[in-house]
Amino acid sequence: MVTTSNIALSGWALILGASSGFGAATSRALAQAGMDIVGVHLDLKATLPRAKEVQSDIEAVGRKTLFINMNAADARKRAKAIERMKEAGVKVKVMLHSLAFGALKPYVAETQEESLDQKQMEMTLDVMAHSLVYWVQDLAWAGIFADDARIFSMTSEGNQRVMATYGAVSAAKVALESHTRQLAYELAHRNIKVNAVQAGVTDTPALRMIPGSQQMIDATLHRNPYHRLTRPEDVANAVVAFSRPELAWMTGNVIRVDGGEFVAP
Repeated sequence: MVTTSNIALSGWALILGASSGFGAATSRALAQAGMDIVGVHLDLKATLPRAKEVQSDIEAVGRKTLFINMNAADARKRAKAIERMKEAGVKVKVMLHSLAFGALKPYVAETQEESLDQKQMEMTLDVMAHSLVYWVQDLAWAGIFADDARIFSMTSEGNQRVMATYGAVSAAKVALESHTRQLAYELAHRNIKVNAVQAGVTDTPALRMIPGSQQMIDATLHRNPYHRLTRPEDVANAVVAFSRPELAWMTGNVIRVDGGEFVAP
């Protein structure tokens, strides 16, 4: 269970990737802290129940929801989603970009067919990095951000370390952090703060898509000073905490939420 003791928040949060992993946990945590939730997710019939479960959990604590099943990287669908938000009177106080969809292939495998191609590289960076900029642009131009809004992007240790088949995602994380810094600088005059959260290895559906994920989990359990994985709730609690008014002077940072995993030998 996510804990949000003595943290009172209000207004709307926009969660990109709301149906699982960090997005689902953060949606629940922010709702428990007092926020209404716009949840953008991409689910087919098999996984749609998990999005509905998140939505039900939010409504069960008395918060309003607006859940939209769409491809968050599609410009036309983004425009329609923002129009729906405007019609609902949404003013975004907190935004989490937690989109995890990319190609997991080596750059140069034994054959061309087994290797990452240009379309896969561009798709990975577009979804996992550049879409942050496009959402923020459209929300800002539509006047939907509330005063003292907080934007969080999700990065990982792959921003600095090499992992097999992770090259395109690693590049996306580096680009995402650059976008985060640039947005923090450019949005200061709008009183919008932008930070990246670097989670430790977390057992999420996205992690399980990475070849060798079980070996990664086993190594992390040995390496992490607390000998456990990061949990989605660890990140959710951090987002709630860093959304408090008292932390309004923090922007442009990469905030590690990993139990000391990154600095461990």
